[in-house]
Amino acid sequence: MKEIMSYLPDELEIEPKFRKKQIFNWIYDKYIENFDDMKNLPKTLKEELKNEYIINPLTIINREIATDGTEKFLLGLKDGHTVETVLLKMKEEESDDEGNIISEDRYTVCVSCQVGCKVGCSFCLTAKGGFVRNLTPAEIVAQVWLMKKVKNFNNQKTLNVVYMGMGEPLDNYNNMVKAIKIISNENALHIAPRRQTLSTSGIAPKIEKLATEDLGINLAISLHAVDDKLREELIPMNKAYNIHSVIQAVKKFPIDKRKKVLFEYLVIDGINDDEKSATKLVKLLNGIRAKVNLIYFNPYPGTNYKRPTKQKMENFRDILTKKGVICTIRESKGMDISAACGQLREKECNCENN
Repeated sequence: MKEIMSYLPDELEIEPKFRKKQIFNWIYDKYIENFDDMKNLPKTLKEELKNEYIINPLTIINREIATDGTEKFLLGLKDGHTVETVLLKMKEEESDDEGNIISEDRYTVCVSCQVGCKVGCSFCLTAKGGFVRNLTPAEIVAQVWLMKKVKNFNNQKTLNVVYMGMGEPLDNYNNMVKAIKIISNENALHIAPRRQTLSTSGIAPKIEKLATEDLGINLAISLHAVDDKLREELIPMNKAYNIHSVIQAVKKFPIDKRKKVLFEYLVIDGINDDEKSATKLVKLLNGIRAKVNLIYFNPYPGTNYKRPTKQKMENFRDILTKKGVICTIRESKGMDISAACGQLREKECNCENN
């Protein structure tokens, strides 16, 4: 059976053409999962669709909700494997025409792109399970679709999408690009490219290739270290694509003039949080319209790494900002649930093995 969420409207072999828009409207605007419920389709077409396609390739196995509104989902795939998706709730303030500040709940979906991961970062729980397989375009798209369905958001509700969950997006390049096009499509999820951010550990040649796709999305680099020796310890892939090659690839990436390349820097106590590292990071980003996001390391059972203090995070940030680098500290969300990437999946696997 084919997954209908892996297709753009024009790719469906369905006639007459207006039926494609009707089908997509039922799926993406009304969150319908059964072709029989598509009331304006003829019975013969419904039967054809049922025999050829499935709509939603995901099932919810587990769901945890934190006190701050963060929701973490363990999703089951058709072959029995699982991935995680996170829905982050945050406040966003805007000014109306009269200058009044309006506060509104905004949501960001953190999407996985692989079952497991090949990169093998030493600080990441996902790496413990190794790599299993790439997700299909539909399995990527359906994560966003399912979050909207669960929350009963109408098609006008604005979402941000970050490809920062399990797996390395650029290691699943073709499926990732296809999913972004579907998520952006006005007849599908219709989420503007400027609201989508792809995070990569730094596969330099594929960053350059992505630059030619003209997708209009934002780019985030998981940097985490400022010298190759430490980065190779944290991210073994750095042996193939060192910091210099990643920086050179980033400089070729087209970014909207109103945007910046996001550099994610996971701060680990006593490892990469010193003043020398902060100063070197400033030099490294010279000439790039960059924004640095400092991230607290979230400890998980079995790790030797420790979470830095708030004071260390602020000291690191202050060094960057004094040198003119825009820098924020990402406040940890979902700390009272399985917050670390891969932790909910690991918990489920341990339960099955006991």
